[in-house]
Amino acid sequence: MRTRDAPVDAPAAGTWSLLRHPAREAGDGRMLAITSADAGWQYVSLAVHRLHPGQRLSRPGDDQEVLALVLEGQATVGVDRERFEGVGGRASVFDTVPAGVVIVEPGRDVEVVPESETLVAIAAAPGGDRRVTWVRRPADVFTETRGTGNTARRIHHLLPPAADAGRLIAFEVYTPGGNWSSYPPHKHDTDDPPRESYLEEVYFYRFARPSGFAVQRIYTPDRALDETLTVTDGDLVLVPRGYHVVGAAAGYDTYYLNVMAGPTRLWRFTVDPDHAWLMDWDPERPKG
Repeated sequence: MRTRDAPVDAPAAGTWSLLRHPAREAGDGRMLAITSADAGWQYVSLAVHRLHPGQRLSRPGDDQEVLALVLEGQATVGVDRERFEGVGGRASVFDTVPAGVVIVEPGRDVEVVPESETLVAIAAAPGGDRRVTWVRRPADVFTETRGTGNTARRIHHLLPPAADAGRLIAFEVYTPGGNWSSYPPHKHDTDDPPRESYLEEVYFYRFARPSGFAVQRIYTPDRALDETLTVTDGDLVLVPRGYHVVGAAAGYDTYYLNVMAGPTRLWRFTVDPDHAWLMDWDPERPKG
């Protein structure tokens, strides 16, 4: 993962506040972190850590639901005195095996102990009505191929709305170089169920070739917000509102982790009417 010589918590400025770059590893392996307060919203926080054998990552319990995702490598995830061993196991996010998933109810301490060099994402959101703790193994994750032609991509439903959790939703998306993803452009910034649900969202990017890049556009119907960002390996993009879409540069297979949360645990969105004719997949299809 490429890094920038900047403090881990350095705030971005101006129009670039939606794009955050990784930095040199902190003592706890942290390479990237955004809290809901940093983002200027209410629900989603995310931190990414590169852990080496002998390190430990600890998060004291609070009023947040926590999602521990072992993106690369393998780890033991402790929840108070409970231990989930052998979580994860893939060498790279570009392996076809999904990430390891542990969802943790509010109030419980979380500790991640790497069993190998490990890339871990820790997401959090205020606790919801459901308060559960469990592990989802890669074999239990539903995999979907979405779109056709140059909008085809593969989705791992790590923590879809159908899964038992209180607030958080998470997916992994693999987009071949030259293809488009999060397509057609869609938004979920209005709390109007069942038509649309309000969800804050982050994208964490990796590339099969670390020199790769993609573009992400985020725009509102009135164009009060209209940003096109160039994202590189290890970057994080915030989607506070508006339509959003991703294009992977030719030759550079793209991975991103989506984490979402909002007042209700529904994924309902509105497609940009200018591009609705390009909708070629069924969002109502049952998902595991």
